[in-house]
Amino acid sequence: MKIRLFGVLLLFTFSLFAEEGMYPITEIHKLNLKKLGIELSADQIFSENEVSLSDAIVQIGGCTGSFISPEGLILTNHHCAFRAIQNISSTENDYLTNGFVAHTLQEERPAKGYTVRITERVEDVSQRVLNAVKHIEDPIEREKAIEKITKQIVKEQEQKHPGKRAAVSEMFPGKTYYLFIYTYLKDVRLVYAPPRSIGEFGGEFDNWEWPRHTGDFTLMRAYVAPDGSPSDYSEENVPYRPKSYLKVAAKGVEEGDRVFILGYPGRTYRHRTSAFLAFEYEFRMPFVVDWYQWQIDLLTTLGKDDADRSLKFSSWIKGLANTEKNYRGKLQGIRRIGLLEQKKNEEEKIQVFIAENNLKKYQHVLTEIKQIYHTYRQSAVREMLLSYFGRSPVLPAVARTLVLAAEERQKEDLERERAFMDRNFKRTQTYTLLRLKNFDSQADQLILQELLKKAAALPEDQRISALRSIFKLDDAAETRQVISEAYRKTRLSDPEFVKTCFAKTPDELKALNDPLINWMLALKEDYETLKNIRKERNGKLRRLRALWLEAKQAYLKTDFIPDANGTYRMTFGFIEGYAPADAVYKAPITTGRGILEKHTGKSPFDTPEKLLALLKAKQFGPFVSKTVGTLPVGILYSCDTTGGNSGSPVLNARGQLVGLNFDRAFEATINDYAWNHQYSRSIGVDIRYILFLLKYFSGAEHLLEEMGVQ
Repeated sequence: MKIRLFGVLLLFTFSLFAEEGMYPITEIHKLNLKKLGIELSADQIFSENEVSLSDAIVQIGGCTGSFISPEGLILTNHHCAFRAIQNISSTENDYLTNGFVAHTLQEERPAKGYTVRITERVEDVSQRVLNAVKHIEDPIEREKAIEKITKQIVKEQEQKHPGKRAAVSEMFPGKTYYLFIYTYLKDVRLVYAPPRSIGEFGGEFDNWEWPRHTGDFTLMRAYVAPDGSPSDYSEENVPYRPKSYLKVAAKGVEEGDRVFILGYPGRTYRHRTSAFLAFEYEFRMPFVVDWYQWQIDLLTTLGKDDADRSLKFSSWIKGLANTEKNYRGKLQGIRRIGLLEQKKNEEEKIQVFIAENNLKKYQHVLTEIKQIYHTYRQSAVREMLLSYFGRSPVLPAVARTLVLAAEERQKEDLERERAFMDRNFKRTQTYTLLRLKNFDSQADQLILQELLKKAAALPEDQRISALRSIFKLDDAAETRQVISEAYRKTRLSDPEFVKTCFAKTPDELKALNDPLINWMLALKEDYETLKNIRKERNGKLRRLRALWLEAKQAYLKTDFIPDANGTYRMTFGFIEGYAPADAVYKAPITTGRGILEKHTGKSPFDTPEKLLALLKAKQFGPFVSKTVGTLPVGILYSCDTTGGNSGSPVLNARGQLVGLNFDRAFEATINDYAWNHQYSRSIGVDIRYILFLLKYFSGAEHLLEEMGVQ
């Protein structure tokens, strides 16, 4: 049976006017854009050979951004640039609290660890990848072979295109693989950030909620060497001149208008089975919610009466809180719409279809997938604890990275884990050293103690023997003593010492006799076993998921959009409200009036006095919505988005910038697993609020001039 899994998007069973779909950018030419109300052709949106809108869209700091001037000015979210703002802040110059404005290029500050990627070219390399694994049956060896061939393709392409970055992404499991070539810029600088009370107005209370009044935006700039080539930070560098940049539509957008979004959505799981969803719902997400909330409570308490600590923990807490609330929303959404039951019902119908049509190839696929997740459940908590031991506390995470680096750097480049390949190693070192900036010994030790407390409670057959041996887990007091003594002796909190460790061999690292490095050396066998277990599990699931998608497609007689995977996508919708509950309708545009109504004078609703005065005086200039008759702040729309779409430009039918995506409504946190026009809504900052703040609140009219706004 020949089944097409990538393409022919026009054959979907839903109407072209339905909004579900994060369309791969290479497939948009199969959409009837004119019928959708979009006034651009597919080539005007994305073209490998001609200048297009897509030359203005970037991936930055795990988010999306866009060029909005010919001088490399980038618009993205405040929360995406949060770490950069925090890193240049101190108690004396608290730019996080007070905001930051660079009035000249010389005043712009380096955003350490940030890079910019622009999609240049996309190529189908499926056949080459599949040929490399054609005769390999063992799941672990198959995974290794896929990893090796994709690395080989990337290496070849980067040698062929000096200065570019390449990546191979799996679009459908075990079926389709696409090569992406990126322009890669390494010198990024902070240009503007609003005060935190604006950029984070509402804080975690309003996070994932509508109505929203958050000015979640920041301006950054990309730089290159004087000859135009990508370069690390240098005072000699000059602003990057993009092939294309977005035109700002200062008149904004109104209810009912067609909009579309370009960006880099993270990961969705809509094509997974009920066994996967049940595992997420019953095990992984509840564990993460509890663990992240515990850390949030700890860090909040430790920083409560200490300004330095509070600033140090701010980015850390923000990241934890964002994920924790997102997962709570997903758990609620799965329950609310009965998604698990929906998937089970669909699977039962597909099984009947398989039996009636004697499709023996697919007969046991679902059973085999269920068995894998049944086995996974038995060791899930153990696996998560072992993972978080090397991730959550800072110094053990640093030690884990150093041990891996020493081992991996002894191998041939293509045999290494990706983080330690030559092309990525410098970035890995940078990120590791940046993490030390937020190190706090007391917080680190308490987080470690809590993880070990959980490890001590594991069933006997799941115990991690190395941890029990190192920390004497049966005696809490002795465990604390072991940790305290190790933190007193270790040198891993010293960035200069850590830099030297990245160049050491395994024997040289072992000879340091650093207690935390010794912990990771003792756990080496456990981590290696875990890696192989995951490779085997993923290898089996990749084959089975491919087969299940074939069966599902044969049953539905339709094609699918591949799940989001961090690659460049397009989605479209309307500016429209929704009814999340009985007798409740939420309109799609919020205004300055909402800021005045929410203002309490205390965080997270503490609005700056200058902004309050402007709002009360109704000094909005030209930035007034015709339909609501006042200053618009937030917009709501039915575009299909997920994590990674933060910072995506919201564009009108002519491809002009009308807003900045930054969130989803609470009901839409479930988007990773399912989408529905009834409740899936995304949230953005109205461009008129951004322009209003730049001009009247911050006096940054030079930036409006750079954007071409009069």
